[in-house]
This record gives sequence, structure tokens and C-alpha cells, in this order.
Amino acid sequence: MTIDFDLILPDVGEYGNYQKLMVWFVFLPGMIPCGFHAYNQLFMATQPKFRCLIPDLDLADRNFTEEFIRNASIPFVMNKDGRWNFSSCSMYSRNYSVEEDLTVLLQASGNLSSSDIPTVPCQAGWKFQNNDQETTTVVTEWELVCDKDFYPTMALVLFGISGLIGNWIFGYIQDSMGRRPAFFIYLLIESIFAIATAFAPTFGIWLACRIGVGFTVPAIMGTPFVMAIELVGPSWRTHVALLANVVYSCTLCLLGVVVWLVRDWRQMSLATSLPFLAFFFYWWVLPESPRWLLSQNRLAEAEVEIRKMARINKRSLPAGYFNQFKTNVEESGDDMDSSRSQPTYGALDLVKTPNMARKTAIVTFIWFTVTSVYVGLSYYAPALGGNEYLNFLLAGVAELPTYFFLWPTMDRWGRRWTLCFSMILGGVACLATLSFQDDYVVMLVLYCVGKFGISSAFVVLPLMASELYPTVVRGIGISISGVAGMLGPIFIPLINYLGTESLMVLPLMIMGGLMVAGGLCALTLPETLHQHLPQTLEEGELFGKDFGYKQWLTCCPPRPNRREHGKDVAQRLAENSDVAKPLVSLTIPSSVTSAI
Repeated sequence: MTIDFDLILPDVGEYGNYQKLMVWFVFLPGMIPCGFHAYNQLFMATQPKFRCLIPDLDLADRNFTEEFIRNASIPFVMNKDGRWNFSSCSMYSRNYSVEEDLTVLLQASGNLSSSDIPTVPCQAGWKFQNNDQETTTVVTEWELVCDKDFYPTMALVLFGISGLIGNWIFGYIQDSMGRRPAFFIYLLIESIFAIATAFAPTFGIWLACRIGVGFTVPAIMGTPFVMAIELVGPSWRTHVALLANVVYSCTLCLLGVVVWLVRDWRQMSLATSLPFLAFFFYWWVLPESPRWLLSQNRLAEAEVEIRKMARINKRSLPAGYFNQFKTNVEESGDDMDSSRSQPTYGALDLVKTPNMARKTAIVTFIWFTVTSVYVGLSYYAPALGGNEYLNFLLAGVAELPTYFFLWPTMDRWGRRWTLCFSMILGGVACLATLSFQDDYVVMLVLYCVGKFGISSAFVVLPLMASELYPTVVRGIGISISGVAGMLGPIFIPLINYLGTESLMVLPLMIMGGLMVAGGLCALTLPETLHQHLPQTLEEGELFGKDFGYKQWLTCCPPRPNRREHGKDVAQRLAENSDVAKPLVSLTIPSSVTSAI
């Protein structure tokens, strides 16, 4: 038997001063490293325009213009998108050191390119055409172009794979060791590898450091988010979820400014890593989740945190407030000694019963869709044309209007319809790009609409998933769904690398189709608005068990009577002994029931 933290919250405050301090100054700032480290690699490995280096023409004491050098030494070739342009990886086989030949070239400067002259691969390296001398990337430093141009894409793929593995492992750490120690484990690993990135002497070591950073990136945001959701009352979850995503969008905007100001990739790596060492000071202020402590029957530790919460929220709890909880748990046969073994849970617990398995499969598919499209559109922003730093900044700014839409709809329409509408809207916008490939303005508008839709879904889904999964497997459930979601971003860089211009729309078609399908699947999930968080596997199985196709189109759920809802849950638990052994009822203090 575990204690439902939602029944205690009305006595200590569902969103009092304690929760506000933790959310605004601990949990929300704790999400910033994820945004920085998830996307700073795009700018560390950006590829500027380049051509073959011609030492005899590019010498500093020569006054040859860039146009002359290009015309004299670089052949015209057809790119993979079907357009003609100057080659980046080949040059004319000419002797540019002979003055007579240079004189002839100068006299014929208006018509130097010729298909009759043999070409060879670049012989002396490459000349990168940066907009300023301060811009350096791993591509320019280690010349990752031509036969090595796949290396940056490979780095993104391996970064995604490491995040997939790390998300799986850290989900178990979060649910077994606790939210607090898990956060500092992530932070330590991420800080070590992120700082080491700046001092990598070779591409191989740089890649190894990026894999180490990617190992922690998804998890280091998930833990503060879960802790924030678990700490507040049901009516404040939407508020906290929106705040978390506003902070994430602002983080992307801030990253755009940082990488624009710091153009050297080594300094950029330090600028996006060193400030986060300050989060180790959270060791003295970051609490363990009382909800997780209660789910582990560590009542003594939970009581300390809850009483501290009540004190800061200016609420008074009777001296024997927790005695009746302890008594009932002891009578139910639960082990009160934290030193003894506690039940362990794993991924199989999510699919042992039919309703939990169905909900897990749907949430996982939608998570795959949302993550793939969100990351895919973020990667696509620099390809829109213009300044890549400005494009990335605008991509972050485009997310901000979504929260004005979500703030009223999530608490009025419910989670299901908000998620459905967002995904279908974004999916239709992505599909429509097929008809407007050559119209930059229309493509930009559709891109923003797609970003709006997927950003909205990116807000609703983690909140809804955290409300569907029971406390005892919440971290595992979210991690598994996140792992499935990260499969998409692994393949998106490969599709972008291999595709031609016409094929570049194919990912948008695939993502649009997935979004429409995911939006329709969202309607089959039970509504979680105004519902208490399931604590045990038994409660998780019963939640939404009777939600059939007749309820799929229902919208705008009313606020239920909490007391009657609690009685209904207890009654259904008792009636469904085939799902799990029934729980012993708790004697809830009158102060709690009156608040409900």
C-alpha cells in the first residue's frame, strides 16, 4: 500500500511558496543544459562554403579577386539538386606558378571556365569562405569536407544513439535511486564531457566527448520536469508544464544568441558548458520528490520533506499527522524499514496488463512522432536560407506563441483534444509543403505552422504521459517512450544527407503523415485533466480501463468531485482482484477530505 500524495497536498499547499521557489529557481533552470547541449553541436560542426585552395593564386601578396580565382581554377558542375554551380571538391589541372600562364588567364578573365580542361581533386586542401575570421568549426579545423563530409552527420547520428541508450539507463536510475541523486549523476557526466570537448585535439576524441554528452542530454531535462510535476497539485500541472516548455523555448533563443556571439567552436563549447557548473550548488537545496519517497514507503524521509513544504507554505500540520498513514501501511503488511528490500519494477510491468500495455504503446508511438518531427524541424531551420544563426533564433521564437494557445485549451479542451488538434494542424502543414517547394514565403509560413503544431504537442505529451504512468514506473515509462522517440532523430540526419532537393521534402511528408496518425491516436487515450496521478500498477491498470470508442470524441471534461473519485477508485480496486491484490483503505484526516 502506498500513500497518495495528492490527498496530502491540499493540507500543505498545492502550489505554495515552497513549490514556486523550487519550480522557478531550481527545476526550471535545471532544464537549460539540455537545450544548449542538444543543439550546440549544429554550430560547432557547421559547414561554410568552401572551394579548393590554390596556393599560387591565394597567396596574400597577390591581388587576385575571389571571382577571378574561382573562374580560373574551379570547374562548373551539376550539384545533386540538379543546379549548376562551382565545384567544392575539384579544380582545374593548371600550372598557376608560371607567370606567362597567369598573364594569359588575366587577359581572358571574363571567360576562364572550360569543360575541355582536365580536373583533379583538391591538391592543397580547401579555402573556407567564412563571413568573418573569428568563425571556426570542427569542419574547418579538421577539413571534414568532400570524402569526409559525412563525418558531421555521423556525429549527429551517434549523438542520438548515445542519448537513446542513456535515456533508457537513467530511467532506471531515476526510479530506483531517486530523482535527486539521478540529477547530479547526469550533471557530473555531462559537465566532464562537455568541457573536455573544447580541448579535443582530434576529431575522434571530439566525437567521443560528444557521445558522452549525448548520453545525458534527454535525461537531464526529464528529471527536473518529473520532479516539478510530482511536487504540485493536479490543477497546477498544466501551469508547470507550460512554464517548463517556455523556458526550453527561451533556452533555444538564448543559445542562438550565444553561438552568434561566440563563433570559435572551442570557446563556444566552453560558453555552453562552464556556466552549468553552478548547478552543483543545488546539492544543498534540491529536495527528493516526496511522491517518489511515498511510493517507496520511505515515510520518515517523506515526512521531513512534506513538513518542510508545509512550513514554507505557512501551513500547520498536527504532530501526529502521519501516524495514521504509518499505522494503515503497517496493517496492510507493507515493509516500513527502508533498509529492507522494496518491490522492484521494470519495463515488463508496463505491458503485463492489457490496459497499461495499450496506453504504453499509444504514448510511445506518439512520443516517437513528436520527437522526430520536433528535432527534424529544428535541424531543418538552417536550410531555409539566409543567416543560419537568425534562422535558429526565429525557430525558437516561433514556439513562444504556442503557449498562448495552450494555456486556456489544456484546461478547457483537455489533454487529448489539445494534443490531437496540435498534431493534425502541424501534420497538414508539413504535407502541404509538397505543393509549394519553390515558393520560399509559403514554405516559411507552412514551416512556422508546423513548428507551432509540433511545439504544442511537445508540451502536452510529456505532461499527459506523466499523468498516465503510475508513480512506481513513471520514470521507466517516460524513458521507454523517450527512447522510442529518439529513434526518429537518429535517421533524420541520414535522410537529409542523402537526399536531393526534391527528396528533402520526403521527410516532411513522412513526418506530416506520422503527425496526423499520432493526433488521431491521441483521442483513444483516457483524459487525464482533473484526475489524480495513479500511484501503483493497480491504479494505472484501472485508469481509463472503461474508456471506449464512444468516449473518443468527448471534449471539455468537467472537474470531478475528488472525494467521490477516490471512493470510485477504491471500489474498482476491490472489484478487480484479478488485476492485483486489493489495497487496504487509508484513513484520511478530516482536514484533507474537507479540502477535497
